[in-house]
Amino acid sequence: MTNQQQNDPLLPGYSFNVHLVSGLTPIEKEGKFDFFIDRPNGLSGYIINLTYAGQGTIYRNDESFNCYPGDFVLFPPKEPHLYGRKEDENNWFHFWIYFRPKSTWKYLLTWENRIKKTGFYRPNTQVKDEFEKLFIKIVEVGQSSTIYSENLAMSMLEQFLIRRAQETSSTNHPKIDTRVLQACNYLIDTLDENNFKLDIVAQKVCLSTSRIAHIFKDQIGMSIGEWRQEQRVNRAKLLLQTTNLNIADISRTIGFDDQLYFSRIFKKRIGLSPQKYRHSTQEQNERKIQRVNSLYLYDK
Repeated sequence: MTNQQQNDPLLPGYSFNVHLVSGLTPIEKEGKFDFFIDRPNGLSGYIINLTYAGQGTIYRNDESFNCYPGDFVLFPPKEPHLYGRKEDENNWFHFWIYFRPKSTWKYLLTWENRIKKTGFYRPNTQVKDEFEKLFIKIVEVGQSSTIYSENLAMSMLEQFLIRRAQETSSTNHPKIDTRVLQACNYLIDTLDENNFKLDIVAQKVCLSTSRIAHIFKDQIGMSIGEWRQEQRVNRAKLLLQTTNLNIADISRTIGFDDQLYFSRIFKKRIGLSPQKYRHSTQEQNERKIQRVNSLYLYDK
């Protein structure tokens, strides 16, 4: 089938010779759309993907990263596309918008977090629902055949990009001391170690224990120990959502030898036991898939 004959943007061969087109790709294991998108030369316009349910994997040369519900990925023009359902996931439902931007949007399309030129944005919990709802609304408007629907979708997309820029603007956040960033990186790399010592962190950044403790709390807003504990719980949440590891294994993975102590810490911070948290996220994911199926956005 030639590019001219292919009218379904979900299938290979679509030309994307438009100013804006949007949709939902409902990838289910061994289903119709369960194949990798491979465009070595990218496209002439931009694509933004929003992971709604399940997980996908984005590959860039020898690097890769996974997309979780709520994550946005931006592919600029001519940037290679190689992505698909994460191998051990049963599905990956992602909304997407392909567009050719206005000339005034240039500063809105340089995202801070990147692998090569592929941008990545994960909204914080306070604005996650806002961004998700706005993006899905743009997709719906972009699929409409009513008069001015493309103009409206482009206007809403500009609003989305401006809101994202507002949330990530460096002018809203003081610059973090590089030594604090080094300490954060070290703490992340050693979350599985249960013999945490502040003096080792201090040595890594060439400061005294009192100095790094003071700078860290001043810039991050919590002590090093509190921040490390928060990252351990966040890592546990991710493992509970995305793996079938049992609670004991997850506990050991993030440096807790005592599973009961880990469960107490987790419940104190999250309000649910690890097991109940896992069940609640699974139910949420199932509801999302049911909602997606009811929308029929991809039924052309």
